[in-house]
Amino acid sequence: MNLRFSSSVIFVKNIERSKAFYCQLLGQKVKHDFGKNVEIHGGFTLWEIRSKHIIPEKLGIDAIETKTFNRFELYFEFDDIETIARELKNAGVEFLHDVHEEPWGQRTIRFFDPDRHLIEVGETLQYFVNRLSKKYRSVSSVSDKTGIPESTIRELINYE
Repeated sequence: MNLRFSSSVIFVKNIERSKAFYCQLLGQKVKHDFGKNVEIHGGFTLWEIRSKHIIPEKLGIDAIETKTFNRFELYFEFDDIETIARELKNAGVEFLHDVHEEPWGQRTIRFFDPDRHLIEVGETLQYFVNRLSKKYRSVSSVSDKTGIPESTIRELINYE
C-alpha cells in the first residue's frame, strides 16, 4: 500500500471565524478556499462540517460541535514567545497556560482556537538552543538540559 499523508482536518463551527483566527491572528496562509473547506499551507485543513455529512451522522453532531471536544494539539514555532503571547492576549484568546519553560528548556504557550482546539507555540529549536547556550555557556550543559546531541547543538549555535 502506498498511502500518502495529505492533511490534518480540524472540524470548526464557523469557518469564517476560524479562518480569521488562523490567518489574521496566527499569520497562516490559505492554500485553497472552497467555502466551508479551507486548506492552510503547512498541512492542515479547516472544515465546517454539516449535520448531513456521514461523520456527524455516525458520531453524532454533538461529538463534532461540543465546546469541550479536544483530542489533539496543533504545534507552531515562533522565536519571540512573549510577543506572540501578548498579541494573543490582546485579541482575547483563551490560554491553557502562559509562557512556560518545558523540562528540556524550550519555552511554550498553549491556547485554544474558537472551537477549543488546543494550539501550542514553541520556540524554534535554533532559538531556544541559542538562548540556552548563553545561559549555560557550554555545549555539554545545553546537551544535558535538552537531550540534543552536542554535534547538533554546535550546528545550531554556529560553533566552529
